[in-house]
Amino acid sequence: MSEITLPSVTTAQGDLWVFGYGSLMWRPGFEFEERVPARLVGEHRALCVYSFVHRGTPEKPGLVLGLDRGGACRGIAFRVAERNRTDVVAYLRAREQVTSVYREVMRSVWLEDDARQRVPALAYVVDRGHVQYAGRLSLAEQHRHVLQGHGQSGANRDYVTATVKAIEAEGFRDTQLHRLATMLHGDAHSLRTPAPTEDRENR
Repeated sequence: MSEITLPSVTTAQGDLWVFGYGSLMWRPGFEFEERVPARLVGEHRALCVYSFVHRGTPEKPGLVLGLDRGGACRGIAFRVAERNRTDVVAYLRAREQVTSVYREVMRSVWLEDDARQRVPALAYVVDRGHVQYAGRLSLAEQHRHVLQGHGQSGANRDYVTATVKAIEAEGFRDTQLHRLATMLHGDAHSLRTPAPTEDRENR
């Protein structure tokens, strides 16, 4: 499905589905009628966006999630009542399009409920031509950026941790994110608890 235009998403008839795969899973921030686990095919969740505002700065960018091409992504589909469509779209644009690093698109998602129906949903896909597109970073590079990242919405590590918890609450895992979260947890633990003397001496 192609990119949507301003009039089509705000003036279309009926309820609006919104696909959340990152912070929208645990902090949607808008009113919705229904929340359903869903799968999007054709793009995958990746820490591929340098954050200059919410979780970092241009000088010390953090990393946030984007939908990047290929694979599939499990997340949450939110059904927004038609009466709230315009307000919710305006809210999402103010939240997601601060630096226009995402393309606002409609994608087909499969609802993972009893009906198992396919619905069109509003989603935010990374713009690979944007200066904030980070591409495929190694786990070590992701770790470095997340550790340094802190922006208007708080620490980058909190963003990663909250997303991993939201994913686990839905009963699945994201291997790359879970590995990163384990590293971050180790960092936090080492700051709180001094290593035993014998460990320090053997390093």
